[in-house]
Amino acid sequence: MAYVKISPMRAPREATTAPSPTAPATEAVLLVGGKGTRLRPLTVHTPKPMVPAAGVPFLTHQLARARAAGIEHIVLATSYLAEVFEPYFGDGSALGLHLEYVTETDPLGTGGAIRNAAHRLHSAPGDPVLVFNGDILTGLDIRALVATHRGAGADVSLHLTRVPDPRAFGLVPTDADGRVTAFLEKPQAPEEIVTDQINAGAYVFTRSVIDAIPAGRPVSVERETFPDLLAAGAHLQGMVDSTYWLDLGTPQAFVRGSADLVLGRAPSPAVPGRCGERLVLPGADVAEDAKLSGGTSVAARAVIGAGARVDGSAILPGAWIEPGAVVKNSLVGAGARVGSRTILDGVVVGDGAHVGPDNELRDGVRVWCGARIEQGAIRFSSDM
Repeated sequence: MAYVKISPMRAPREATTAPSPTAPATEAVLLVGGKGTRLRPLTVHTPKPMVPAAGVPFLTHQLARARAAGIEHIVLATSYLAEVFEPYFGDGSALGLHLEYVTETDPLGTGGAIRNAAHRLHSAPGDPVLVFNGDILTGLDIRALVATHRGAGADVSLHLTRVPDPRAFGLVPTDADGRVTAFLEKPQAPEEIVTDQINAGAYVFTRSVIDAIPAGRPVSVERETFPDLLAAGAHLQGMVDSTYWLDLGTPQAFVRGSADLVLGRAPSPAVPGRCGERLVLPGADVAEDAKLSGGTSVAARAVIGAGARVDGSAILPGAWIEPGAVVKNSLVGAGARVGSRTILDGVVVGDGAHVGPDNELRDGVRVWCGARIEQGAIRFSSDM
């Protein structure tokens, strides 16, 4: 998947007079270094924050929402396929931001990545710094999280959300004042589930706390930094926010998130068009009688053939959906091809793959990049 450069990187700014400890956060660290193993084959050639969602790299939505909340300076903590970020986003000026890039040569974990980016921050020791993960789609009120942090005088404040089944997440119980009382990793027994509040992947750190994270070695904020701070008597504040939240760690979740952005269920100022049932980017070729629905996005140079039906899906640049094909809740990678009368339902087709005519793939099937499935080779039912 190819990306083009927006503008050249400008030199880092010199630090100016330090803002007061009560000033709102104006800078952030965005963690975009993960390999996205659970998202393969989407991430074979593309780091997960750069996989298109609603027509643009997912990272664009996060950057735009941060800018809308008053963030001006963001340090991208990169690692896997780090070379693709700067050529696409440049210095961030196209988004009204000042972006800088820090790359890990060896994986450092979430805490280590934050610490590794600290030398690019401009804030004073008492200032708030926003930190967020590069694979979370959320409607979080960023200003409210910063205000909660300042109002509580916290060392770290965490965005918390409630989920129906918290067993796959780290639980974060709080007291009546919202102060964090424990961190419980992925409980399984019913008696261990003491709350439905989970760590939602966005934080506000007081800058001095970032500087105290050990440098030069792997550190997990979830398993090391936060529990150690709590044990030392630090003030960790939780803010429960009930707006849209989705972990985009699986292909199915990523497809859903892209559709929700197009439909307007997930808020983003970066969706390149009006929200609705479909989003067709300039340069796409959609047959007049093709039906697009459910938040489907069709990227530039993609072709949707006559009579094709595409529902709740993402069709990436240069993909080809042949006449009469049915694509539902699926993602078709860059340059991939889906043959006539083929049915995809809950499927990911990797970049450059070819699914021939008269196939039927369902229920989480992943077609690897460059793979070829011949005509009528796979059928999940006898209806075709």
